[in-house]
This record gives sequence, structure tokens and C-alpha cells, in this order.
Amino acid sequence: MSNAALQIPVRFDELGVLLPDLPDFDLAQTLDCGQAFRWEEQMDGSFIGIAHKRRCRISREGDGVRLWEVSRTAFEQVWYSYFDLGRDYAALKRSFSSDPALARAVAYAPGIRVLRQEPWEALCSFIISQNNHVKRIKGIIARFCELLGEPAEGGGFAFPEPETVAACSPDDLAPLRAGFRARYLVDAAQKVVSGQVDLQACCSMPVDEARAMLTRITGVGIKVADCALLYGCGRVECFPIDVWMRRVMEHLYPDGLPDCVSGYEGIAQQYLFHYARTTGLGTV
Repeated sequence: MSNAALQIPVRFDELGVLLPDLPDFDLAQTLDCGQAFRWEEQMDGSFIGIAHKRRCRISREGDGVRLWEVSRTAFEQVWYSYFDLGRDYAALKRSFSSDPALARAVAYAPGIRVLRQEPWEALCSFIISQNNHVKRIKGIIARFCELLGEPAEGGGFAFPEPETVAACSPDDLAPLRAGFRARYLVDAAQKVVSGQVDLQACCSMPVDEARAMLTRITGVGIKVADCALLYGCGRVECFPIDVWMRRVMEHLYPDGLPDCVSGYEGIAQQYLFHYARTTGLGTV
């Protein structure tokens, strides 16, 4: 992948990768807004996380973003897609802002991006997220990776492979302190390994079929399926509805979403969700 193909300014140097002009990417708004659970903010404002079996430290550098000790190959093969760097968020925000409520949500957190996570990790993460809060979700996922994950490149542990989880019983996952969710994780792994659920196919098949396939898993309803599709499969047309988004829809969009979000409902949802969760709907 050439710099021209990347379509954003990129500088590769001895420190890693620098994206010198990237205003539409706020690290805290993106990495700590409830869409991913393996990123931790450091004292210096940088974030360290693990994805795709690799550890990454990322920080702001002037008007840009620095990925430390990341090779050109890793950036082009993993992080470019993971951080959704090929999408024009400025254009999306201009479109969304034709709706007054969305304009306020976008202005509140203009640096949100929707991450493209591994489908299996996203599925498990949102199974774990059910009736749970972010701190506990992060703890369960950290223990899950320490218990069953292989060492990650650069340190820490990769997310456990479905084959490893499928060989476990719910009792084997007791150290996670995940409660009823342990049974759901094992069932998800067994269905993925057996081929009853094809996560790669979910990335391209008609979205209704993909949703139906995911809900074959015990404990996976429409909301968890839509989260897996949005955050793991890049299906930005999916619009997960939890308690916060139900309030948003009832309060702001009783007749449905505005036309300006068509095809990108999931990205619009992230702005609305973050605003609603952090302000309690406030002045939207």
C-alpha cells in the first residue's frame, strides 16, 4: 500500500509512524467511548492497547497522531484499517450536521472515529458488555486474555482464539468472574469453530442474514449482534440500540433517523451515544 493509496499524510521514521495532520481523531473520544475495551490512558495522555495480536502506543503530536514503534508493514496491514483512516470523517460530520441534534452531538465530540476491530474480539466484547459497566468489562476482558491469550507482539496478551475458548467449559472460565456470560462465550466459540457462525461472511452478506446468523449464539440478541457487525465487521449501516440509544430515539427521533445518516447510521450512533452517555441527553 503506497502513501498515495493511504490518502492521508503519513511519515515513517525511526520512532514509528506520524500522521502529521489528523484533526478528526481525538484519542480519548475514540478509545474510551465504549466501543473498545483494551486501551488504557497513560499519565502522559498517550494510550496503550492491544489489537490484532499487536501492542500499540499512540499519542497526539502537535496537530497529528504518533504510533510509536510501529513499522510501515504493521501500519499498512493493521492500524490503517483499525483506526478507519481511509474514511473522510470531516465530510461525514458536515453531512450529519444538517440535523440540529446531530450537529450538537458532533460538535461535542468531533474527534470520534469508529474502530474496525477483529470480528471475534468485538463479538466477545459485547457479549461480556451485557448488563455491565466499562470498568468491569475491561477487567473481564483483561483476565480473559491473560488466561487464554497468546503473548502479543510488543508485550501483553492477544485476544484468545475461538478454538482455545471452544475447548473450555464455562467452569474453566470461572477466573474471569464473568458470571452467566461465560456460558455465552463458550457457545459463541463452539459455533464459530464449527462453522455455524461465519464471522468473515458476516462482513459481506446481507445485513439481515448476518444478524440472524449471530443471534444463533446463546445470549446474543439484536443489540449485541449489531455491535459485533458495526465494530467488528465494519458494517457502518448497523445502529445498535441500548438503553441510551433508546432514549435518544424516543426523545429526538420518534419518526426515525434523518436522511443525512443513511448508510452511516452506526457512525452517527457513536456521536449520539457518547453525547447521551456523558451528558444524560443534556441539551441535545
